[in-house]
Amino acid sequence: MSRLHKASVTPTKAELIGTWSPTQSWGPAASDPIEMIGSYRFDDPDGSVGMETLLFSAGGAVYQAPLTYRDQPLEGAAEALVGQMQHSVLGARWVYDGLRDPRFTSMLAAVTMTGQGEALGMILYDDRWHVAPSNVRIRGGGWSQERVPVDGFEIVVDGPSGATLRNDRLELTLYRRPAPGPAPAIGLTGTWSGQDDGVVLTEIRER
Repeated sequence: MSRLHKASVTPTKAELIGTWSPTQSWGPAASDPIEMIGSYRFDDPDGSVGMETLLFSAGGAVYQAPLTYRDQPLEGAAEALVGQMQHSVLGARWVYDGLRDPRFTSMLAAVTMTGQGEALGMILYDDRWHVAPSNVRIRGGGWSQERVPVDGFEIVVDGPSGATLRNDRLELTLYRRPAPGPAPAIGLTGTWSGQDDGVVLTEIRER
């Protein structure tokens, strides 16, 4: 479960992404306005790191940007820093490119393989718990019951078509500009309001 807060963040996620994504090889042009579509979240097993993948459109294309939110800088990850936010409840948050945060890549691989692990958003309002539904729905999985490690991923390439990460057994692809297509044998697809055909988000293959 992901516990959400009635809070404000400065800068907003849209502002942060609007500044950072055009500087990336896969990102939109700086002149293209960004429109947020929605997001999907993962649960951190330790409960300390926020993990969210934002989907947005710009210049006629759809993009996805995995992010992590930390209450302290991630050691050795200065180049992966997207920016810093001030959260009205949680305080200072350091925001990182999720594909360069090992906590995120382990969860991304696990959810891609199993289709399980998307965080349920809950928010406390007027002393009652409410579901905070996401506009984005993800589906997938396809792995067998065999136990397999999902740590140790390193980025091999991160370009316009997607990012490829590998560990000693698996190759994980996250499509930076996801598009509709057949569901992969092992992977995630997503839908949202106005996008009823599944968009391929991630895929895993054995090396």
